[in-house]
Amino acid sequence: MTKATKPGAAVLVPVLPNHRFDEAALCRYLERELPGFRQPCRIRQFQGGQSNPTFHLETPDAAYVLRKKPPGTLLASAHAVDREFRIQKALADTPVPVARVRLLCEDPSVIGTAFYVMDHVEGRVFPDRLLPGCTQEERRAMYEHMAEVLAELHRIDYRAVGLEGFGRPEGYIPRQTARWTKQYLASRLEPDPAMDRLAEWLPAHLPKEEEVAIAHGDYRIGNLIFHPTEPRVVAVLDWELATIGHPIADLAYNCLAYRLPEEGGRGFGDIDIGALGIPSEADYVDLYCRKAGRAGIPDWEYFIVFAMFRFAAILVGVYRRGLDGNAADARAIEAGKAYKDFARIAWETAQRIG
Repeated sequence: MTKATKPGAAVLVPVLPNHRFDEAALCRYLERELPGFRQPCRIRQFQGGQSNPTFHLETPDAAYVLRKKPPGTLLASAHAVDREFRIQKALADTPVPVARVRLLCEDPSVIGTAFYVMDHVEGRVFPDRLLPGCTQEERRAMYEHMAEVLAELHRIDYRAVGLEGFGRPEGYIPRQTARWTKQYLASRLEPDPAMDRLAEWLPAHLPKEEEVAIAHGDYRIGNLIFHPTEPRVVAVLDWELATIGHPIADLAYNCLAYRLPEEGGRGFGDIDIGALGIPSEADYVDLYCRKAGRAGIPDWEYFIVFAMFRFAAILVGVYRRGLDGNAADARAIEAGKAYKDFARIAWETAQRIG
């Protein structure tokens, strides 16, 4: 994971100007609080992601990853690094692979914001959902293991791993719709008719049955670390949006690439994914159901609409942070502009449902 020319290699860049912090103060803190940490420490920033800035810490004895809140004025409840830390700690001894978390610092006087440190996990990360550089067989196996890990997550009893109170077990969809409507309204620069219609349509067409599980919230191929040479997941990343929620909302978000256009690298569009070894949406959902012990999924199209609305609302925030200059990635403005297209597709899907 050190050579940027290899497929899936991490891209490490000098710390972006708008994310710089007192590195000396950080190292002094870690020498006191993190057993085994010693200087010198080389700090670089991971390129990619639009939320919490992420940094690679290289020392003579080990490598670590630091996740922190971005600088500037933030939306309420956003960028909760303490929640990321808590859930990864809770999942440490479960079938869901996560990085080992080391410490959480909520004192902003150290580097300006709260942060946590975890072990660096060797492997490959693929921001591109088409998994460039992999064979047909590898892609198929990687998508299958992605579905299997999500099913394993949803099978875990959140109470048994100490996540009681991590989220309310009832009313997930109405609460999430209200939350992301609020976030969209707080971040938008101008009204978007499709988003406004969806904010009314979703609460009026709720699924009849409510289910409860640990929900990752941003489960996609780009948030997984795959083994350096094998087609299996060795760590799930980016738990910022995790909560106790509806498992099918998580799965629908995971399947958005099947419904989105190719432009911007978000969706499959008209790409012949079968020729690449990537399963169809129906096959992928069926694989998840078999791993999760489900006979089927009622209201699947509703959950697709909900996932699109939620994703569009997230992108509105990404776009706004990019304009404000405190996004985690310099490409945030271009990435965030896509929210209007996703809102339009979501509303067209809602109209087909009726």
